[in-house]
Amino acid sequence: MILIAGGAGYIGSHANKYLHKRGYETVVFDNLSRGHREFAKWGHFVPGDLADKDRLRFCFKTYPIGAVMHYCAFCYVGESVDHPAEYYRNNVANTINLLDVMVEQKVKYFIFSSTCSTYGNPVQIPMTEDHPQRPINPYGKSKLMVEQILKDYDRAYGIRHVCLRYFNAAGADPEGEIGEWHDPETHLIPLSLQAAAGDRDHVKIYGADYDTPDGTCIRDYIHINDLATGHLSALEYLKNGAPSDAFNLCNGNGFSVKEVIRAAERATGRAINVVETARRPGDPPILVGSSDKAKKLLHWRVDYPSLDDIIKTAWSWQRVR
Repeated sequence: MILIAGGAGYIGSHANKYLHKRGYETVVFDNLSRGHREFAKWGHFVPGDLADKDRLRFCFKTYPIGAVMHYCAFCYVGESVDHPAEYYRNNVANTINLLDVMVEQKVKYFIFSSTCSTYGNPVQIPMTEDHPQRPINPYGKSKLMVEQILKDYDRAYGIRHVCLRYFNAAGADPEGEIGEWHDPETHLIPLSLQAAAGDRDHVKIYGADYDTPDGTCIRDYIHINDLATGHLSALEYLKNGAPSDAFNLCNGNGFSVKEVIRAAERATGRAINVVETARRPGDPPILVGSSDKAKKLLHWRVDYPSLDDIIKTAWSWQRVR
């Protein structure tokens, strides 16, 4: 059985559904502070907080857990700058609690949701796993701290792990059962679709004077289902005896802010009102990754390389939500 910590959130819920469809038994452990109970539709559900080690022990003793996938993290860059203590407490200290209970219960497989934010400002494009890790905000720093902790827990306690460094998670379950639902929403694709639906007046472009073809930032968008398949590939990799490692999960293609908005207009058939405003501090012009290592060692593939296809799934979810 697989424990999905944070399985009521955006990425965890899609992974849970995918695992269920592949025949795996799962138990979702989530405090619902940022997740949604209705997203934990598959497997078992245990309400709980990673800060509560007794509740974690109850979960591990109640269910025959053999592996853990960890999605419980705060993930807003700006919020991490304003409230770093919350990020270090939740993302780092609470992860240590989870790892300690795994040690007690002799559970050896750990799949960690990391981030390309551990790299910081790019020194090369595309960014590969050997890119320097110099995070520039507490969110990225908290994820890097956990990656470093995992190496020590592997050496000392034999917890073998895979760190999956996501780029921009996007899209929704193609069957429309779950999707992207944040409060507040900060991601470009859902904001664009909300503007198309009339739920907001406009979508903002933060800087149109970058050294890119159309002047706006370029990002690497990876479909949420491709992330889900990556987690199972990582678990099977460990179970086959492979050593702990880190992998990028990314599309490998970059799309500008204006390209995303135009794709949202195509998907919805509606015009989107755009307001151009000043750059945000710390936004690099281009962030695009390479997933060659994951494709080679995890035998993983990208099933949704098309921006249009990614946004179509997000729009289908937006309409039924």
